[in-house]
Amino acid sequence: MTHRVDALVDRLFRRSAGRMVSALTRLLGPAHLDLAEEVVQDALLRALETWPYRGVPDNPGGWLMRVARNRALDVVRRRATLRRLEPLLIEPDGDAVAAVTSPPDDELAMIFMCCHPSISAPSRVALTLKTVGGFSVAEIARAFLAKPAAIAQRLVRAKRQIGEGGIEVAWPVEDMAGRLESVLDVIYLMFNEGYAASQGTALIRDELCHEAIRLAGLLLETDTTARPETHALRALMLLHASRLGTRADAEGVPLLLHEQERDRWDRDMIARGLHHLERAAGGGRLTSYHIEAGIAACHATAPDYDHTDWRSIVRLYDGLLEINGSPVVRLNRAVAVGMKDGANAGLAALADVRDDAALAEYCLLPATAAEFHRRRGDRVAAVREYTRALALVRTEPERRFIERRLAGCRLLG
Repeated sequence: MTHRVDALVDRLFRRSAGRMVSALTRLLGPAHLDLAEEVVQDALLRALETWPYRGVPDNPGGWLMRVARNRALDVVRRRATLRRLEPLLIEPDGDAVAAVTSPPDDELAMIFMCCHPSISAPSRVALTLKTVGGFSVAEIARAFLAKPAAIAQRLVRAKRQIGEGGIEVAWPVEDMAGRLESVLDVIYLMFNEGYAASQGTALIRDELCHEAIRLAGLLLETDTTARPETHALRALMLLHASRLGTRADAEGVPLLLHEQERDRWDRDMIARGLHHLERAAGGGRLTSYHIEAGIAACHATAPDYDHTDWRSIVRLYDGLLEINGSPVVRLNRAVAVGMKDGANAGLAALADVRDDAALAEYCLLPATAAEFHRRRGDRVAAVREYTRALALVRTEPERRFIERRLAGCRLLG
């Protein structure tokens, strides 16, 4: 029972925490964002403590909102400086509201608040992932390839700026292009955390992927945010999500692209993704989402793995490097080069990122080198690189994947 409750609360947290924080921040004001986050966390802890013994309520989301709101009410009654907020938390009959009252527009308004231009770009993304996406500091650090302490400092500074600057939870009327760029970054990082979780025992968190796709869909319902780059991002996420059910085996171990069952890919999602990719063609600005969606489309439309158009994929990565020359992009390009021109070419391309400090603790860097060495028949080098990768893993799926590859190389000897 306890395990089932833990799983339910985790799902509710990922699905509802952002909405609850948005609703409470709208009522209390952005200066009290910390209080909104605190009472939502308290409500989730209360659920973990009581539901295993008292049972799950008929309306779990409403129960969580009631507890969070009552907790906020307790706090404002204790603190004289917050007493003025008490009427906002009470219904006319004296009861705390039980339902999650934040509509989708409030959730998006909350994201745009976090992405205010006065806040630095990295802090905008981190704050939104924390408050709306329900990410932990460790998860955000993993997404940024940064230290948790650095992310914590960003969050403190961003919240201080919101409080001191009087930034409101409101739909922006100025600098929409700049704010939208950060919002799209947030949504994509949310999707990536669901597509390949940075901690825990599961590779995939479906609910995060689908929540990111939903938020992009909300942006497409409003003329001011239904832009080509928004269509491009939704295309990219749908094309990737079409493979969710095939990305791991029955034991939860990740499967490489050539190991996945293509007949199980979600063809409806692929069709929707290609539709949004067509819609993304309008406008004169080419973004990284356009190019990444083009790469995903090459994989999604290939009849089988052997007929993947690696030449086009490498060409797309070359274009992507002109927009985003991050070490992860260069690593992914090296993989594509290796598939197009062979393992030796892949290793040569990989040399470009081997000494990048941002990837010093990234297990996929030595794992990629190991795979190239295995393909060229150098078992000793492959074992050495897989051993290095094993020392860097952070999740259980990563560990089992590397251990399986390492065992395979040793068996060859």
